[in-house]
Amino acid sequence: MSKLNFISPFFIVSNLKDSVAFYVDKLGFDVLFIGPEGDEYYAMLGRDAVSIMLKAIAPDIKPIPNHTRHEWAAWDAFVSVEEPDVLFEEFTSNGVVFRKSIHDNSDGLRGFEITDADGYVLFFGRPK
Repeated sequence: MSKLNFISPFFIVSNLKDSVAFYVDKLGFDVLFIGPEGDEYYAMLGRDAVSIMLKAIAPDIKPIPNHTRHEWAAWDAFVSVEEPDVLFEEFTSNGVVFRKSIHDNSDGLRGFEITDADGYVLFFGRPK
C-alpha cells in the first residue's frame, strides 16, 4: 500500500495578494508558487509539511467558508501541531487575531482557531 504524505486545502479567495500576505506575514508560510506570471490568480504556500493552495477565480465567485453554511462545520482545515501553546505565542507576537484562543475543546483537542483574510477557519492543535 502506498504511503500518503500530506493533504493541502484548496481555498477560493477574493483577493490573492491579500490572502498570500496574511499567510506569509501573520502565519509564517513561504510562497512555493504564484502565477501565472503577469496574471497571478493561483498560489501554493507552505510551512514545514503543511501547504495551502489559494485561487482567485472571478470577482463574482466568492469564498464560502464551512461555518457560513452550517454552524456544526466550524473549521475549514485542521492543522496538526506538535506544540500548540508555542505556536499560539508565535502567532500572538505576529499580531494574529484569534477566533478562539488556546483551549482544550470538547473533542479532546488542545489548540486555537484563526480566521484568514477570506473567512476560512483553521484550527491549529493536537489531541490532549
